[in-house]
This record gives sequence, structure tokens and C-alpha cells, in this order.
Amino acid sequence: MSVDPAVLALRLAHTPLHDLHQALGARFAPFAGYDMPVHYPAGIIKEHLHTRASAGLFDVSHMGQAILEGEDAARALERLSPGDIATLRPGQMRYTQLLDQDGRILDDLIITRLDDKAGRQRLFLVVNAAAKAADFAHIAGAMPNCDLTILDDVALLALQGPKAAAILEWRVAGVSDMAFMSARDFDDDGVSLKISRSGYTGEDGFEISVPAAAATDFAKGLLADPDVLPIGLGARDSLRLEAGLCLRGHDIDATTDPVEAGLLWSISKRRRQQGGFPGFGAIAEAIAEGPLRRRVGFLIDGKAPAREGSDVETLDGRRIGRLTSGGFAPSLGRPIGMGYVEASEAKTGAPVNLIIRGRAAPATIASMPFVPRAYHRGA
Repeated sequence: MSVDPAVLALRLAHTPLHDLHQALGARFAPFAGYDMPVHYPAGIIKEHLHTRASAGLFDVSHMGQAILEGEDAARALERLSPGDIATLRPGQMRYTQLLDQDGRILDDLIITRLDDKAGRQRLFLVVNAAAKAADFAHIAGAMPNCDLTILDDVALLALQGPKAAAILEWRVAGVSDMAFMSARDFDDDGVSLKISRSGYTGEDGFEISVPAAAATDFAKGLLADPDVLPIGLGARDSLRLEAGLCLRGHDIDATTDPVEAGLLWSISKRRRQQGGFPGFGAIAEAIAEGPLRRRVGFLIDGKAPAREGSDVETLDGRRIGRLTSGGFAPSLGRPIGMGYVEASEAKTGAPVNLIIRGRAAPATIASMPFVPRAYHRGA
């Protein structure tokens, strides 16, 4: 049974910037239960290339934001995650995952250590939109001695690109001095902002948590700069794919573990040795013996993009894996993809075929990122 698009739109949640997206001419589509902008009149390719060359503004308010508080909140959260959380200092951030009992990935998230308050540790969590209800229920249920406050009254903006620091510095003095993967609180004419130097494009940039009531005016202020364009989910996806970054529900999910996903770098030496997180035995075994499969990139010949679910075959027709993300790379002018292949076949430069609509499309296994990451390394 088909659903009237107008009826569907009424059922979807809106971010605080929804009216602004409409005024900017956005084309919308459902994503994680929200009516989200896919692109604006400029189109996905122009939005993508503009972000690489200048600065793009993304609305990522559909993501889940929360504050976890407790006397030993960091150690408690380490019982759910392989991340090195306990050693974080105030203002430091960590990328990590929530794991199930088999060491599989329930979700990935960013954790920021805030200043302690009344002798209690405080952590700021940002989780994926589609998993936020399950994530927060999982965390709250496993940590009864901590308080989890879900931030429903805030928006989240991302300003990304090589000009992002200069543009944001003009509005919020001091942000250009921030180190990569650090966060600070700022005041913008009485509006409290929580700003991190981080993002999901492979470029330098910032994520800005701002009260929902002030989000539209703040976004308009940034968009008034001619070097800033609004960017939708279409270019967000192509940018992160070029940067070789995983998308939850596609490249990582409850069938993958951090080792085969190429995320071992996110598990510190201390956590690898001490364990104490779900699935530690399985992950330790994968580290010692090597995973059965590995996440790799693909450079695809021709012009036709390959999509998620396409089989990966050797040249003699043996299936060795599956594509988990695919699309056109505007920076390269060609289709690319990422997915999993048998570990013995994960050789950079090896020729393979991707099965697209029943036909074999030649491709080459490639290292990632496809486009060099330009994260800020100073400060």
C-alpha cells in the first residue's frame, strides 16, 4: 500500500531549522524519522565541491544529544564501550562505539568530557539519529547510578570546509585557536553555544550545539557570508564517503565489529589490554588472529555508481564480499564505494567485479580515504 507523500511528511519530525530549509528551497526526504533537506537549488555536486573549497553549513539537529553525569561516569560508560573515556580531560573528545555482548557495533558516537560539577563527572554525548532512542535507553538502563539528561531543546549545526574557521571566528572569537577533537563553551550575545572542532566531511570544521530557539538566527548569520552555502544530506553522504568514514546502519551495524571495520585505532592500548567492555574476548581474538573480513574502498570504472548490497566478486566469479556504501565522488569525477571482502582478498590494487543490476562492473580495491583529510592539526 502506497503512502501519500503529504501524509508521510506530516508524520515526520522537524528540526528547529525546518522553516529555514523551506525558505532556502530545499528538497526534502525522510531520514531517521525526520523530514530532512537532501539538497538545495545549487544541487548535490555544487554543494559538495563548495564544501571542499570554501564552507558548507549542515543541519544535523536530528542527531541525539545528551549529558551523562555521575561520580565515576567515565569509568561506568567504559563498561559499554571500548573507548578510552576515563583518561579524557575537560574539553577533550573521543570517537568510539557502543557494543553488544558479542563485540558488535550497536552505534558509534562522540563523547566529550565536560567540567565536573558538584563532584560529579559530566560527559556530553552525540549519537546517531536512527539509534538515539535505543542508545539512550541502553545507557540509562546500564548505568543506574548516573543521570542521563536528553537535550531535546537544542539544535546541532556543522560548519565544514577550509574557510570554516575564519568564518566562525568572525562570529565567535576564539574558535580558530581550538585543537581538532576539542570542545569549548562560548557565549554569543547571551546565547550559550557548545562548539567542537570536528565533523563528518574530512575537512576542517566545527559542530555547534545551540538552543533551538536561537538556531535559525544563528544559521542565518553564518549563511549571510557569501562563502557559506547550505548543504543537504546528499552532499553530506558523498563527502563522508570520499573521506572513507563509516555510516551507521550501512558500513557498521550489529553484524560488524570494530576490528573488521578498520576502527581498531579507536581502541587504546589500555583498553585492548585491560578489556572490561562488551565482547572483549571476541575483539581480542580478532586483534590477535586477524579478522575474517575487512572494510575496503573501491574505485569503480565507468560512470555508473554501485549501490549498497552489490556483490563483490573475483574476476573468475567467486563472491568475496558486499558493498555497503556507494555513489559518485564529485572531487574525483568517478563512482566509488566501500564494503567488506574476505581478509585474504583485501589487497589494495586488486581488480574485482561489482555486480550492478546483474552485470559485472570492473573495479579496483583502494585504500581510504579517497580524498586526503584536511583536519586541523595545530593548537
